[in-house]
Amino acid sequence: MRHGQTDWNLHHRIQGRTDIPLNAAGRAQAVAAAARLKNRRWNAIVTSPLLRAAESATIIAAELGLDEPEVVASLTERHHGAIEGLTFAERQHRFPDGMAVPGLETRSDVVDRVLAALAALADVRAGQSVLVLSHGGIIGTLLRHLTDGDRPRHGEFIANGSVHDFRWENDQLSLTHFDATTRSPGERGETPRR
Repeated sequence: MRHGQTDWNLHHRIQGRTDIPLNAAGRAQAVAAAARLKNRRWNAIVTSPLLRAAESATIIAAELGLDEPEVVASLTERHHGAIEGLTFAERQHRFPDGMAVPGLETRSDVVDRVLAALAALADVRAGQSVLVLSHGGIIGTLLRHLTDGDRPRHGEFIANGSVHDFRWENDQLSLTHFDATTRSPGERGETPRR
């Protein structure tokens, strides 16, 4: 699941590993997500250490009657280096498409660290349903990896509070459901069109 909204999400700023807390809308999104998840069986909840994910996880754990979330450092957001804190327009102006961004973590490095973390969770929690609170960059990178770049498609994005289903089986991760949200051409916001 992607964490709830922050003020930087609202203002279209790239967060990366900058530790921004949830705003009121983000807390409400976490409560709403918990309501959608109540009809499923959960054995545990784990989270990225960043405030926006950890607070979302704590809210959801309380709503679902789960133990405190376990923090897994490798689930933290992709490091965006020199573009953290910029709006998407500022990023495009300073680092046009194809220009290297100093400090930007590669997608292959993200895949390697996150798959290792999920493999370790699957080993310790074999046969269990684990709710993982993470970030749009992590979920998007996994989607691209598992679909050979087919998802998210043009116009699709990973909304705050969205839930995506993955399965770890036979030492491999697979996607079973992508909670796709779409936007109009040119729209950069978090307003979902389902």
